[in-house]
Amino acid sequence: MQIVFFALRNFNRARTRTWITVGAMAFACAIMIFYASLLEGWLAGMEKNAVGMELGEFQVHAHGFRADPDLYKRIGGEEEVLALLGREGFIAAPRLYASGLAAAGNASSGIELRGVDLAREPRVTALNEHVWQGQWLAQEDRSGVVLGRKLARILGLGVGDEVVVVAQAADGSTANELFRVRGILKSVAEGVDRSGFLMTSAAFRTMMIVPQGAQQIVVKRQQATEDLNQATIRLARLLPNHEVRNWRQLQPVLARLFEMSDVSLVIMLLITYVAVGILTLNALLMSVFERIPEFGVMKALGFSPGGLFAMIVMESMLQVTVAVCLAVAVGLPLSFYFSSHPIDFSGFVQSSSTIAGVALDAKWYCVVTMNSVVLPVLFLYLVAGLAILYPALKAAMLKPLDAIYHR
Repeated sequence: MQIVFFALRNFNRARTRTWITVGAMAFACAIMIFYASLLEGWLAGMEKNAVGMELGEFQVHAHGFRADPDLYKRIGGEEEVLALLGREGFIAAPRLYASGLAAAGNASSGIELRGVDLAREPRVTALNEHVWQGQWLAQEDRSGVVLGRKLARILGLGVGDEVVVVAQAADGSTANELFRVRGILKSVAEGVDRSGFLMTSAAFRTMMIVPQGAQQIVVKRQQATEDLNQATIRLARLLPNHEVRNWRQLQPVLARLFEMSDVSLVIMLLITYVAVGILTLNALLMSVFERIPEFGVMKALGFSPGGLFAMIVMESMLQVTVAVCLAVAVGLPLSFYFSSHPIDFSGFVQSSSTIAGVALDAKWYCVVTMNSVVLPVLFLYLVAGLAILYPALKAAMLKPLDAIYHR
């Protein structure tokens, strides 16, 4: 209690220096809380674009399809598989894939035909909400298609224009149809943007003569709290005759980017707090040297070196605690504000920009998590604690007689 009393008494002795130090620490901590929340929001947006627009949480394929995509490598009895997944707590949607050639005017391009189940697809992805121009697919409009943004630009197509598609059907015949552009997607992912040619599953099956089966089943957890790896194992046991992959396995570069986010946050914290640590060290050294005669008297009166060390550390931690309270009082409301009012980088980020093949959202939201608040606070205590060691040790090792007569 005596040490706490002395620390509280000494807290405001050099008022200007103390509050400059506290202000610098509070400012740095508040900025890092905001930065960490913004990073969490950016990562959440990237995951939403990757998983919610294109990949889905899991994908099920026939063996060998991913290594060599083929119209004939289909999941048979897909309705039974979908029913099984539904009973086991998963939401699923089938997809049909084929390669083809699209032509409009003098332009042509290779495309990836995708048959979409309009009833089930919106339950696992939000691609139907990501239309840039025109409208999403409709069951009654068999000739209407939705194109990726870059593909539409390559072919010079707009909403309402006609496009010819040529492909090889499942029976070996040449499939060719005339379609009308019903909609154009916003930037989703590099593959969809450049070659995505979406049509209803009924139109796909008619054109490609695929009455049964599906090349891919996209799966989503009903309970998002279930561990992704555990859910992958459970799904693989349900479907032992098929290939099951989660989105992290399908997009290892993106998964690695997410894993490195904590490392990048720690590096940013260290860089920012090094400057704060130097300021704290300088302020505490000045405080110690100013009070050397006082420390000599205290030691002469029986104050132990350990007690003197603890008192100076307590003074520093008290400053850090005040700074943390101020930082949280500023940083949290700022982060919560930008969680509902995004920062718009439209002037700096192109609408077609991607990272690891995933569309980069120009509007960044903050997402406040325990990690985004606790890490900046812990690192501030850590850096300040390291900065105080030298001044506190120097004061603890003073000889009473030399300290009393120190000038």
